[in-house]
Amino acid sequence: YAAHERETLEKVIQARNMAMQAQGVAQKAEAENMLTSTLRSIFALAEAYPNLKANENFLALQEELTTTENRVAFARQYYNDRVMFYNARIQQFPTNIVANMFGFKPREFFLVQDTAAREAPKVKFT
Repeated sequence: YAAHERETLEKVIQARNMAMQAQGVAQKAEAENMLTSTLRSIFALAEAYPNLKANENFLALQEELTTTENRVAFARQYYNDRVMFYNARIQQFPTNIVANMFGFKPREFFLVQDTAAREAPKVKFT
């Protein structure tokens, strides 16, 4: 397991760095997808260590990560709602006139590629 553990930790660090350095919606979405996937790997890895699963600090970390995932999902939904509203407004009369004059362009949606990332991670406290 040592090699798998190291690989998982390296992926988490790489995903976090990617997320922090991402520019533009598409890059941020890709980085967030990668980070979500690697966090799921941590939860899966924890299944192999009963002592770790019973550790209060690890349980607190799992709960915090689950809460963070839920917040990210909510923020993603809010962002996409605002983008949909904005894109519709710049195409409707009379706001399309002002939008064209000032060069307002449609914005990209924050898309989740991994269907598993659309759901909050399942956390077991056993």
